[in-house]
Amino acid sequence: MNIKEVVALVTGGASGLGEASITELVKKGAKAVIVDVDAEKGEKLAANIGSGAIFMKADVTSEADVKQAVEKTVGTFGKINAAINCAGVVNPGKLIGRKGPLTLEAFNKVLQINLVGTLNVIRLAVEKMMNNAPGEEGERGVIINSASIAAFEGQIGQVAYSASKAGIVGMTLPLAREISDYGIRIVTVAPGIFDTPMMAGLPPAVKEEMAKTVPFPRRLGKPNEFAQMVLHIIENTMLNGCCIRLDGALRMPPR
Repeated sequence: MNIKEVVALVTGGASGLGEASITELVKKGAKAVIVDVDAEKGEKLAANIGSGAIFMKADVTSEADVKQAVEKTVGTFGKINAAINCAGVVNPGKLIGRKGPLTLEAFNKVLQINLVGTLNVIRLAVEKMMNNAPGEEGERGVIINSASIAAFEGQIGQVAYSASKAGIVGMTLPLAREISDYGIRIVTVAPGIFDTPMMAGLPPAVKEEMAKTVPFPRRLGKPNEFAQMVLHIIENTMLNGCCIRLDGALRMPPR
């Protein structure tokens, strides 16, 4: 897929990995729709980028919101052929905490945003992508999901987060097997420790210690490195139905 022909809907697009992906895509000639619940950041980013991007406030757990965002994408740019899912929350909590057992409300909130929200975007985006004119190899679109290495080595206190990200990894292959019939690919990226707004509240000393746990390069990942992976997935048609770790060989310890 030629980047200049890409029209991408990016969730969690107002900051972090989503913002980096949008910035890099538009820089390379693509069009993008920034989907986020933070209207202030989203509108500011769209204004800074210019005509290559628009902002659409939407909650990924809402069918109505996502439908509207997909329709806006097609209505503004004529199609949608890429959906990049970066919306997510961490919301850590131990199974048995100081206030008792982890609440089902807290657990469900993480799953609804991270896992159900991702599937919500996929199903509504694929419905539109099926109508795209196929490329030379019959390709009509690509889905790129953001998981985490916590899907494989979840730490204590990450039970909800790890479950949600493992779910994203787990649904990648069955979805690929189904939507490949429509000429649509799906790939999941599992980042390690990246320097995103989720890390912003941590003291510099803590970040430095975390960086030391990465075998090489011994630092936090840069959002632009995730964005570069997104571009490669879009351009490399053979990538399909897989999960790519982007972690500097990091394997998370229990704590």
